[in-house]
Amino acid sequence: MDGMLSQEEINALLNGMTSDQGSSGDVSELSPEEKDAIGEISNICMGTAATTLYSLVNQKVVITTPVVEISNWDKLTADYAKPCVFINIFYKEGIDGNNVLILKEEDVKIITDLMMGGDGLNPAPELTELHFSAICEAMNQMMGSSATSMSSMLNCKIDISPPEADLLDMAGEIESGKVADFMGKSFVRVTFRMTIGDLVDSTIMQLYPLDLARELYNRFSGGSSQEEADREEKPSQQPVAQPTASAPTQSVPVQSAIPAQEQSMINQQPYMGQPMMGQPYMAQPMMGMPMMGIQPDVNVQNVQFQAFNPMMNPAMQQENIELIMDVPLEVSVVLGRTRKSIKEILEFAPGTIIELDKLAGEPIDVMVNQKLVAKGEVVVIEESFGIRITEIIKEKI
Repeated sequence: MDGMLSQEEINALLNGMTSDQGSSGDVSELSPEEKDAIGEISNICMGTAATTLYSLVNQKVVITTPVVEISNWDKLTADYAKPCVFINIFYKEGIDGNNVLILKEEDVKIITDLMMGGDGLNPAPELTELHFSAICEAMNQMMGSSATSMSSMLNCKIDISPPEADLLDMAGEIESGKVADFMGKSFVRVTFRMTIGDLVDSTIMQLYPLDLARELYNRFSGGSSQEEADREEKPSQQPVAQPTASAPTQSVPVQSAIPAQEQSMINQQPYMGQPMMGQPYMAQPMMGMPMMGIQPDVNVQNVQFQAFNPMMNPAMQQENIELIMDVPLEVSVVLGRTRKSIKEILEFAPGTIIELDKLAGEPIDVMVNQKLVAKGEVVVIEESFGIRITEIIKEKI
């Protein structure tokens, strides 16, 4: 009533202001624009990573559009109760911080089995150091290619350190040092569906600290303005270099800088329509240069060949023939031929009789490499067929 506030009223007002600030400016939430930017960055990076993983496992890899949400450790452990492989990716250049990629244990077993030359159907019962080394190498290549894609998006060089992999039972006790950036605080969880051939149909997750997620958003949204600033700086530097480049062509004649011997060589070359770099445009022939189309007198003679002597020593002919005596040739016997349409051939069945163009008892053809050389008749030698040569075919010239 007297215009003075009691201590209780002051405390009530302060508590009301604190609660209003917390509800309106909660730092553990992302705006729709920030979620869209994080989703776009993750989508492009994982698309590149899927291509890299395909080259390692030789199986079709599909990673679907990501789902971005704010999560915490309790919610994460409720969704992933089974042992999972946590892969820490640390950025050493371009970005400060790290993110975590979470894969299911069974998925890691199949991926590493494929990388080691297996078929992925019978993976190892337990993960060994060899499997952890293999999955770290896979993630190193996958996230390395993702960092390259991110570099082009954010217009700065981004590089990662070799990833570290650990098998964590999220339902049990976990060393806080391995996930210190995520336990007890909110973080960004990006969920993907991943399929590898017919072997894997699962989900993977990527965790970003809130600070890193907001830094990526700021870099992503401010990339265009930075590029425009770079473009504005470049034109101001160009006029400085122009006088230096054009000065020699204005002050020094081109022909006077060429030695007399080289000048005479230039004069002897025909004009091709465009000047060479640093040479004058020669629209007219220079003095002492022969006009095109004028040829000096040339002594032209017909070519004379030595007469060919067809006579060859018979002994030499016999020697040449002996060189090919051991060459094998294919000998076939043609009993007869006929022509049929496709419809008639499709009607063939066991018992079908095909009439040939040769009469019974008529000599059959003996072919050598599909060339007719003789005719003969069929004989039976014990249990095999044979051919008795009755005529040698002489080639008609």
